[in-house]
Amino acid sequence: MATHQSCPYIGKNSWPELLGTNGDYASSVIKGENSSLQVTVILVGSPVTGDLRCDRVRVWVDESRIVVKNPTAG
Repeated sequence: MATHQSCPYIGKNSWPELLGTNGDYASSVIKGENSSLQVTVILVGSPVTGDLRCDRVRVWVDESRIVVKNPTAG
């Protein structure tokens, strides 16, 4: 699977500091830092497309809506 390193993205593209926080909070932080990104909160295990999109950040959460994977552009 492609990672953010494949993106010609200018600016911040990873938010490890949001691990363990609420997914909705994490989404708002990311959107606040870069409003051009499409940020989606997704339950771990949900099916998603495998395409690379540098304007997309998926915020992976558990059943309690806690961020469990590093949100990364791509």
